Amino acid sequence: MIVTGSLTNWIVLAKQGMAHTVISANFPPNIDITKAPLAYGDRALPKLNRELKDKELVVRQRALVALCDVLHNPEHISESIRVGIVVSLRKLLEDRDATVRIKTTEALQVMAGHAIGRDAILEYNVIRPLSKLFDDEEYKARMLSHKAILMASKSPPGPEGVVNAQLIPVLVNKLMDEEDEIKEIILDTLHFCMKINTAEALKSNAMEIFTHLLHHENTNIRSKAARDIMDLSFPLEGKDAACNTSAVPILSQLLADESSSVRSNAAGALMAISITTKGKYASIQAGTIQKLIPLLNDQSSEVRLNTLKTITELSEAPPGRSELLESLAEVQKLVHDNESAAIRKAARIAVKTITWKP
Repeated sequence: MIVTGSLTNWIVLAKQGMAHTVISANFPPNIDITKAPLAYGDRALPKLNRELKDKELVVRQRALVALCDVLHNPEHISESIRVGIVVSLRKLLEDRDATVRIKTTEALQVMAGHAIGRDAILEYNVIRPLSKLFDDEEYKARMLSHKAILMASKSPPGPEGVVNAQLIPVLVNKLMDEEDEIKEIILDTLHFCMKINTAEALKSNAMEIFTHLLHHENTNIRSKAARDIMDLSFPLEGKDAACNTSAVPILSQLLADESSSVRSNAAGALMAISITTKGKYASIQAGTIQKLIPLLNDQSSEVRLNTLKTITELSEAPPGRSELLESLAEVQKLVHDNESAAIRKAARIAVKTITWKP
């Protein structure tokens, strides 16, 4: 061993305590004391599952923190299901400790982001226990439980599971008193569920509540409420409900909203409502046509497309046709739209309907 440096330097180091070994009482910088240490290889998840059932609170907490990290690797989700972790998580949803409930819902939310996880949540009947956290005193527990339900409902058979758990009335009622962030999540969940079942939402007065949210100051909530009205208006009962509330006049006003997503969804909702004669005349009486014409030049192709489809339906009523003939040139311009073939096709149909003569 070759040592460089003067004797004086060694004396200074010795005085500073650097010339001998000292074992620190602190944890190494790469050790997280809030997480349970993982076992090696395929023993990791079975060990975590045992710790999730431990009587000691701190053991359960540390196991959940470690599990949430592990589940972010999709390869571990199927193994966690195999060793029974979903069953353990379902029981922990009722734990008295808020941290345990929060981390449990987080773990289920991560699992629900994958098809195999969504299937497991349905198979082990986790949706109903998850919904009990909608009333949790901890905001984060409520938010994560809603997020987990949303993730589970994004693809079949998730929406069926939510509907079968009879959660539609619960979700609709929560729109009245929850925080804005959670309201957005609920509106998204209902959007997916109403693709397979609108009857439960209609029975729960969803049309009235969605209409109320059209006045909301939050742009995302206004946009999603208009989208959900469109979903709810596809069946005849939904169209009638929209006409019987103040939905049509408010949607007509939203055609001038600053947000393109709000304008697009408002036009789409009016399109769905205006399929029936009752809906057509309700839209015409609300002055919808004059608000639609400026949207033919909207920068958003989605807004222009929904506008053309709504105009086509309103032109099927004689008063609507007469009013739209005055703006026929504006509609004809979109026959040569450079951005979208769908818009060009919709424009041709609109022109043909407006110029139709008996």
